[in-house]
Amino acid sequence: MGRYYHGDIEGKFMFGFQSSNDADFFGVEGHATYLSYGFDADDLPKVEEGIKECKNVLGEYLDYIKKFFKEKDSYNNEQLSKYLTEKLGRYVSSKDVEFNLEWYARLKLGKEIRDCLKENNYCNFEAEL
Repeated sequence: MGRYYHGDIEGKFMFGFQSSNDADFFGVEGHATYLSYGFDADDLPKVEEGIKECKNVLGEYLDYIKKFFKEKDSYNNEQLSKYLTEKLGRYVSSKDVEFNLEWYARLKLGKEIRDCLKENNYCNFEAEL
């Protein structure tokens, strides 16, 4: 069973890595049983800054993780660890995979928020706890 967010943007939080309040990272705190988020055009610089930070933290992992998910419908940490170890030429542990997946999921959410803001000048959604 997954946790979802819905409103101006919709999606599913990455199971086991992404908390329901992950959008707090981009500068607006959620409220109540559902976390309610309301971003407006004034929040765009904070969202862009968060996206940049996500990309910086992910560094060289970003492109490989993107490619991995384009090729796979399902996965486990062991598969991703093996794939990244092969591609990067050095051992990538499950702990490294978990850390990077958390940032990857956050980046995806940030891009959705940014795109919604650019299209509508606002982005409202609720996230399940």
